[in-house]
Amino acid sequence: MRGFLLILGLVLVVAAILWPFLSRWVGRLPGDVIVRRGNFTLAFPIVTCLVISLVLSLLLWLFRR
Repeated sequence: MRGFLLILGLVLVVAAILWPFLSRWVGRLPGDVIVRRGNFTLAFPIVTCLVISLVLSLLLWLFRR
């Protein structure tokens, strides 16, 4: 458990460092829904959520082995 938390912390630090580069495509994948009406904007990143869920599921599956 301790090793998992250490790796998770390192992944979060790397993601925070790379966020300026990652934010260019995260939330803007084909299939993400963005509705703009006047002063109101609703962004629902369906595909981005699916991709992040898939990656996290794969990582957790690998670490459990």
